[in-house]
Amino acid sequence: MKREKYEEFEIKYLHPKAQKSRFSKGREKLEELCSIRTDFQRDRDRIIHCKAFRRLMHKTQVFLAPAGDHYRTRLTHTLEVSQISRTISRALRLNEDLTEAIALGHDIGHTPFGHAGEEALNSALREVGFEEGFAHEAQSLRIVEKLERDGAGLNLTWEVREGILKHSKGLNGDIISPEGPLTLEGQTVRISDVIAYVNHDIDDAIRAGIIKDIPKKFHENIGRTHAKRIDRLVRDVIDATEENDYSMVLMHQELYSHLLKLREFLKNEVYFNPKKAREFHKAKRVVRDLFLFFLEDCQGRGKYCKKFIREGNDPLERRIADFISGATDRFALYLYDEIFIPKPWEKF
Repeated sequence: MKREKYEEFEIKYLHPKAQKSRFSKGREKLEELCSIRTDFQRDRDRIIHCKAFRRLMHKTQVFLAPAGDHYRTRLTHTLEVSQISRTISRALRLNEDLTEAIALGHDIGHTPFGHAGEEALNSALREVGFEEGFAHEAQSLRIVEKLERDGAGLNLTWEVREGILKHSKGLNGDIISPEGPLTLEGQTVRISDVIAYVNHDIDDAIRAGIIKDIPKKFHENIGRTHAKRIDRLVRDVIDATEENDYSMVLMHQELYSHLLKLREFLKNEVYFNPKKAREFHKAKRVVRDLFLFFLEDCQGRGKYCKKFIREGNDPLERRIADFISGATDRFALYLYDEIFIPKPWEKF
């Protein structure tokens, strides 16, 4: 069987600390093994074919509904994370299929309008007493475990689910942390996520006229161009991890410090830039208003609730959050226009 031969190849070729698909902790529901693909390869394929993954193409990365065609979306960000993490994983002889599956699934729980939508939905849930709030990494896990396939979930392996849940570190959190994923593959995605967004956000911010360039000290310490920065960061991750005998996926302290400072620069100059913040304040209002409207509509068994909010045993607030977080930017704006914007009178 092709799967068994590839599993044997993993055992012989991959680093001793890499995850081997034959020894996966498995799925919550037992399944017959595929004769061709390993379990991690099947997980990757399931994520690519799921609806939540396709919707990423119409969700904001940093810039809301940009006029140009060359700005990143949540989907292109995901693909860049996948490419970087695969490069690192291959060089370190980690399980590239596991790394890719985690990378492709890490953001499928993101709301419309990026982190602005996430903050608004979290705040709205807590406002009505739903203390769990909302976090996109937990929602990504919820999608693969429960929401996809009409409630059946994707039944992914433990290693992929754990990597998805622990990929996030926020704008202030440590990238390299013992609180991160337990697998080296999951740690690779966690650090690749930052390498990807820090670099492509520079590119998009320059294109948008938010900044002209990054300070020269970052040219000197990390790299002058997009390609050189990624190359240096990736090489450093590989070298530092090998030097530390694969204890964790690491960076050398000096370059790691420069990366954190670059992230801080982007937070101050791009993510919270007043010009950009004005539009995202509007986007937050869209998400909040939609949530509160659906909550009221469902309590009165209104037509919108019946059409869009699924039945189930979960609390109503949770089910509304599932629906709104799954919406693309344009569908959220369409709903807002449909529900809140007055329409010209039509003669009946």
